[in-house]
Amino acid sequence: MAILTNEQVIDNWSFLIEKGNGKAEEIFSLTEDYIKDAKAPSLRIKREEISPGVISGIFGTKRDFLIASDPGFKLKPYQVFINVRDYGENLDVSWYLTYRLPWWRALLRFIPGIGAASASVEDLDLFNRQDLTAYATVCHHSTLKAVENLMQKLNQDTAKIDRKSKGFLGIS
Repeated sequence: MAILTNEQVIDNWSFLIEKGNGKAEEIFSLTEDYIKDAKAPSLRIKREEISPGVISGIFGTKRDFLIASDPGFKLKPYQVFINVRDYGENLDVSWYLTYRLPWWRALLRFIPGIGAASASVEDLDLFNRQDLTAYATVCHHSTLKAVENLMQKLNQDTAKIDRKSKGFLGIS
């Protein structure tokens, strides 16, 4: 079980599908299929239980997420966490782009002389930013397509979907 804190979230998107409860697995499955169909280079996806903290996790507070990541050195700290869950009679669909440095890379920032150099290595150049935007957009569009698919099955108006993310990249 991994831990995801609010401070790690740098971009996000969410939508509530009315009367969509019980359809979480359908959205997870379709989203994963759409991501795979995109054949994005280096993009990895896995399913994992996530907790908002250590104590919460110990007491059983966790949710299933589909996690997308790029194993490249500069992009590895960026991950997209996609969650789908019943919320009353509705279905809550959301994703979170996070920045999570491995503990050893975070530790380097506190070592005099190495900290500044380490921080500059973490900076994204134009190509890395372009790659990050592309892979986060693939995740976003795949999630949107899954949401649209379910809404059409439920005879709902897909024009009501707010398609723009809120944060660092502002994906639409």
